[in-house]
Amino acid sequence: MNKPLFPEVRVDGVIIPSAAIAAEAQNHPAPKNKPGLAWKSAARALVLRRLMLEDAARRGVKADPLEVAPGRFETEEEAILRGYLDAVAPVTPPSIDEVRAIWSADPGKFLSHPLWSASHILFAGEGAEARANAAAAKLREDGSGFAALARSASDCPSRERGGDLGQLSPGATVPEFEAVLRALEEGQITQEPIQTRFGWHLIRLDALAPGRPLPFEAVAPRIAEALEKKAWVEAMRQLAEALLADAEVTGVDMTAGGQG
Repeated sequence: MNKPLFPEVRVDGVIIPSAAIAAEAQNHPAPKNKPGLAWKSAARALVLRRLMLEDAARRGVKADPLEVAPGRFETEEEAILRGYLDAVAPVTPPSIDEVRAIWSADPGKFLSHPLWSASHILFAGEGAEARANAAAAKLREDGSGFAALARSASDCPSRERGGDLGQLSPGATVPEFEAVLRALEEGQITQEPIQTRFGWHLIRLDALAPGRPLPFEAVAPRIAEALEKKAWVEAMRQLAEALLADAEVTGVDMTAGGQG
């Protein structure tokens, strides 16, 4: 008989079905070569869910489903868990003074997005890397030929503009491309080709408009949200510790960072 891939998970002697854990694992991303991490995260989540539902029953929490979208209501379990968490782990929104204190401590942390004006030469398809390396060597000798080389060699429609991509903001390009923009100085051309899923690029940063400090009113909602999220995470940590202290769990390590 084949040994199960993962151990049987029990909470106070009650088995959590492996099929339920497998279904929950879809909500817990993990590296493709490490599916066990998603399974363990899912098992931990279902253990805590069961313990919270049991505690809610002891406290007499009743389901009062809310409409979460037109014609769609919470399930009974979702409603019970919401009512339970509201009762045992309430989170008070931060005061305006608490939010302002965070901003006042370092206003320079809260900046508008930078803007980059950039050009590139794209080499795609067969022989792209070799062509990109040859072009990079040519530009290292004379960078003034960037636009002409883009017009003659680039596989991007921007070749019609000498490779000009216009103004770019964070998120406008793939991460590898944006990382280069953040590292370049105005007028600088990448010394070596940069690979993305589109091919090999030579990139020139034409101009940079750095981010500027934002006024308090612009960042206050973001700071308040971060403070509330931090408080919620701490409240959930304390609740989990309290529930697990009186529970017997086997088959999965429930300690922080546990790998079992």
